[in-house]
Parts: sequence; C-alpha cells; structure tokens
Amino acid sequence: MYDWNDLKYLLAVASHQSTTAASRALGVNQSTVQRRLAELEKCLGQALVQRHPSGYRLTAFGEQLLPLAQQVEQAVDTLTQRVQSFQREVSGVVRLTCPEPLMYRITHSTLLDRFRARYPGLEVEFVMSDKYLDFSKGEVDIALRSGDTEDNTLVGRKVGDSLWAVYASPKYIGRLGQPECVEDLERHEWVGFDETMPNHRATQWLRQVAPTAHVVARNNSVLGLVYSVKAGIGLAPLPTALGDAELDLVRVLGPIPELTRIWRLLTTPALRHTPRVAALFDFLVGEIDALRPIITG
Repeated sequence: MYDWNDLKYLLAVASHQSTTAASRALGVNQSTVQRRLAELEKCLGQALVQRHPSGYRLTAFGEQLLPLAQQVEQAVDTLTQRVQSFQREVSGVVRLTCPEPLMYRITHSTLLDRFRARYPGLEVEFVMSDKYLDFSKGEVDIALRSGDTEDNTLVGRKVGDSLWAVYASPKYIGRLGQPECVEDLERHEWVGFDETMPNHRATQWLRQVAPTAHVVARNNSVLGLVYSVKAGIGLAPLPTALGDAELDLVRVLGPIPELTRIWRLLTTPALRHTPRVAALFDFLVGEIDALRPIITG
C-alpha cells in the first residue's frame, strides 16, 4: 500500500515541473523528492512522471491521478484547519484527581509540557486524594484511579497494574527484624490507614492475614504511610512504584497478589464528550506508553 504522504511530492512536481523547484517548495532535498516519487510509482505499478528537456511532465496515468490527488490535498488541508480551530477553541480548566505522589511524578515528567504545546488554552488542575472523589458532585473531570470501582456508569481505559508489597526501614529492621512469611506479620508493628479509609484493600488485607497485628500509627494517605515507615515506626504495605523508589526503605515481603489492582483512566460518558475533558482524556490515552511507567514505576 502506498503512503498517502507521497502524493504531495507528485503534486509539487506537477505544479513546478521540476524536482529542484519542488524540493524548495516542500523544504526537502531534491533526492528526497525523487526517491518518494519512485516509491509511489513502485507501489502503484505505473510511471507518474517523465523527464523532458524542459522539465518533468505527468504521464497519462499521472494526469488521471492528479485531480484525485488534489482532492486528497484539499481534504487534508480542511482536516488540519478543523483540528487547529478545535485546539484554539478548547480552553478552560480540566480537573484531574490522583494520589499526591502520582501528581508529583506526572508534573516532573514531560507529559504536561507536550499537552500544553498541543492545547495552550487548557489548564490541568490536580485534585489530590487517595479517596475516590464523586463525579456526580462535580468535584473532578477525570480520575487516575487504582482498585475496584462500584460506579458502573464510568467509562475508561486501563493504564497498567498497581502492585503492592510490604516495606520497612533499616531502623525498624535493626530494632525488630523483618517478617520472613505472612505468618510472621502478627508479631510486628504496623502503620495503617485511619477510620476515613476503612475499606482500603491494604486495610482489609492486613485484617485478614494478621487480625491481631499491632497498629501503632494511622494515616489518611499513602504518602503519610511512606513517611511513617521511613521514620521506623512500623511496617506498611505500599505501592511498589513508591516503595522501591525510596532508598531508605526495604521491601520485606511481596508483591502481595491480593493487593494487585488495575490503574484506570476514568470519567463519565457525558464528560467524555465535553471538548476540554475529551482533549485531556484522549491525550493521556495516546500517551499511555509514557504514562504507564510514571504510574507503575
């Protein structure tokens, strides 16, 4: 199959009757024009141009294709203008919710720079929370969320997997050692989530495998758990993307299969078709290969 992009070389030579002039008009080397024309002729199985003393002329087959190629050029120009007009018109604020550590990793990547270059009129506002914020209350437009969701009205796209393991600080290990298996967990001290997050999977998992474990401190965010574990207060399950990145934390158990969940990009069907929200959502979907290591580590 031929490359549609090669049609512009045919049009330029037809217009200027010279590969040299065509190359200047397109801003490429003359050899590029000749090579791309040759590739197009090879794919189509027919000669498109002939060289004469006065310059290049289209063959009979080339003359037949010329008006069709011009229609393609006009359609591409119209499409480009529509896209540029859409990008100029899309403006405002898009609210993206995610945990605080994730916001830090996103803002310290080049992801948002590429988004701003494409949509200079749009601003991304982060709403940081480890809890699931309510779309119906207008709190957010897009969510980067790991774990199960009970809201079946949301639409989205999988980004990657969220892996969790148990971590400790060298200070804690020097004081109380480290667990060798799940059965050892009850004899250790723990840092957990507070009463505002009773259904978090890490809380439920610890309750199941070590119901009598001593929780010495509680927090309302994953980042709070990280700081507490680094201080040597106790053990805690943490996302491997965070725990493995901390030089003063040691992974002592896991990953824990029961804590594995999916990272998703989510919004509502109505917001999905709102231009400002669709712009960011579609951009992030197109950048999933870049977004995945940011989220999963």
